Amino acid sequence: MHIHILGICGTFMGSLALLARDIGIRVSGSDEHVYPPMSTQLKAQGIQLMQGYQVEHLDDEPDLVVIGNAMSRGNPVVEYVLNKGLAYTSGPQFFAEHILKDKWVMAVAGTHGKTSTSSMLAWVLEHAGMSPGFLIGGIPANFGISARMGETPFFVVEADEYDTAFFDKRSKFVHYHPRTAILNNLEFDHADIFENLAAIQKQFHHLVRTIPGDGRIISPANSEALNHVLEMGCWSELEQLGGEWTTRLINTDGSAFDVMYQEKVVGHINWSLTGEHNVANGLAAIAAARHVGVLPGQACEALGQFKGVKRRMELLADIEGIKVYDDFAHHPTAIETTLKGLRARYQNDRIRAIIEPRSNTMKMGIHGNALSDCVQNASEVIWFQSGDIKWSLDEYIDKSPVPTRVMSSTEEIIDYLLQTSESGDHLVIMSNGGFEGIHQRLLVELNKSAALEKG
Repeated sequence: MHIHILGICGTFMGSLALLARDIGIRVSGSDEHVYPPMSTQLKAQGIQLMQGYQVEHLDDEPDLVVIGNAMSRGNPVVEYVLNKGLAYTSGPQFFAEHILKDKWVMAVAGTHGKTSTSSMLAWVLEHAGMSPGFLIGGIPANFGISARMGETPFFVVEADEYDTAFFDKRSKFVHYHPRTAILNNLEFDHADIFENLAAIQKQFHHLVRTIPGDGRIISPANSEALNHVLEMGCWSELEQLGGEWTTRLINTDGSAFDVMYQEKVVGHINWSLTGEHNVANGLAAIAAARHVGVLPGQACEALGQFKGVKRRMELLADIEGIKVYDDFAHHPTAIETTLKGLRARYQNDRIRAIIEPRSNTMKMGIHGNALSDCVQNASEVIWFQSGDIKWSLDEYIDKSPVPTRVMSSTEEIIDYLLQTSESGDHLVIMSNGGFEGIHQRLLVELNKSAALEKG
């Protein structure tokens, strides 16, 4: 079988390509932007990549065209597929039919923490000798890859609520049919496709409807939005975080805590992560792993060896005492919890947040009113006013509880940081995109500056 993937360099579609190849399918693909790291990873695996969306790419007619959700009507290749009557499907549908068939699917859904929690869960199962398959929207450091087939029926998937394709407006996760489901949290997001929170809740309830009666849902007891979803109807076993499952902090920054089930201590975690959000993520992974037979104490031991995920508060470098982090946070809640966790660990240090409001919801200004409050744990904030943002960030300078600057070029940001950064600073770069390569450019300049001072 030969499939051609349109939009192959996206995280999900690129990972899907690797899984398809692993089960013996011939894979080719095209994308508007064929770029590392996904392009490098795919080429190394012998997958043919083509730049741009050209109808000529389909001359070697595939048995099936897998169409990414970034593709829309009017795209010349999409029109060609439809006019020629070629067989086509969506990425999530292909994933469900060819990869997840006969698997015990463990899905992690929610507005925040999907990548971290699914990475934790996959590692807990791996540590327990269960060799799970997984597809995750990031690269867990314990594995070094974003997807693999695994050697057992257990398969962990990051379950995204974004829509499936131009011809299927259901959320991706509706296709996955999990037996174990973590519903981490739920807030309004993806304003480009969802009108309001109720529209997202409807999709989450579609997911709940697919979980079997002897399946299990792990959900926080204190989430009004998720409780409303479950009140629409829940036919599966339910365990609640903050209900049966609780934690007791040992270190206030979340780096050490006890895990409790039905008011009894069942494990202890001491790890490199910080923040209440990661404590909640870890607890959800422990609860989900118990559904497939991993004892909580064993899961806690595994999480003590969890190395984190690339781009999730990833420490890129420590240059003469200046620490530079890369973080994927792009929603006000994620920004707030990330900075709160770092502040709990480094109470007196200078924490400087450099933020690119890049998500479609951010670009639309939907979360504008929350931007000032979400940075209160930073010492200083630099907002990047890119050309894609059609509204001004300047108004948040006056509203901000901490010193704030708005800059319209990454060169200006780098120059400012070079001039003002000192040993002991934490530079937290936050974006769900490439941010014009600011991470590596800043590291290069900081290293040059350090070399000159030593020279």
